[in-house]
Amino acid sequence: MIWGFLRVTASRDRQSNGCIEALLLGIYNLEIVDKDGNNKVLSFTIPSLSKPSVYHEPSSIGSMALTEGALSQHDLLRVVYSDLHPQRENFTAQNRFDVLSFLMLCYNSAIVCMPSSSYQSLCNMCSRLCVTGFPRQRQKGWKDPCGRVVLDPDFMVQMLTAVFHTIYNGEWELGQVALEDIIYRAQLELYSQPLLVANAMRSSLPFDAPDVSQVSRKCLQVDVTPTVPRISHTAVTTASIRRHRWKREGKLPLQ
Repeated sequence: MIWGFLRVTASRDRQSNGCIEALLLGIYNLEIVDKDGNNKVLSFTIPSLSKPSVYHEPSSIGSMALTEGALSQHDLLRVVYSDLHPQRENFTAQNRFDVLSFLMLCYNSAIVCMPSSSYQSLCNMCSRLCVTGFPRQRQKGWKDPCGRVVLDPDFMVQMLTAVFHTIYNGEWELGQVALEDIIYRAQLELYSQPLLVANAMRSSLPFDAPDVSQVSRKCLQVDVTPTVPRISHTAVTTASIRRHRWKREGKLPLQ
């Protein structure tokens, strides 16, 4: 639906876009409110730095004045809220990608429940949006004519989030094609945020496709660096050597 909407928008044929536009706006207006009709507030709690994760190890942070207990209590209060999303009655050039980026965010939140056909449609949509109207389109087998589609960097980041999941969940080749097409468009538009995310994704890809036969498609794996064990209280340090020498010579320092 997003591809159809943006394709017709690029062709300036707004009269044939009414049904898709109404449907996308309806989904958006339903998703931004809860069951009681109040605006949803999207929030998340920042994980505690005192616990290891795939991004960091507590020992690598260095000396910290805060204790583990203080860090845990501190992080429980650090909650980041998103802005409220207003109701939209129609699409304009200013709000078009605000709506579409939120719809992609909703899709990404439920992407693990989507079938393989949805992943394939997603990758095809990303490639078409990024390549149509540019020289790379000659390498594709698409026959339907369409002009260049304007894209927003935040929307492209949401596309990358979805493509990253599809690459590791059954669409290895098609997902990488979509990733390269997004990088191609981001380079042409000089969009720094999609370029940063896409290049990081490309650098993290393994050489071979992951084996999905044993894990029923949900096979995204992350290697966690083993945490460095904490220094024991009996470890040899400069202070312990000095204290041992003083004890041997009977010159213990005054407490």
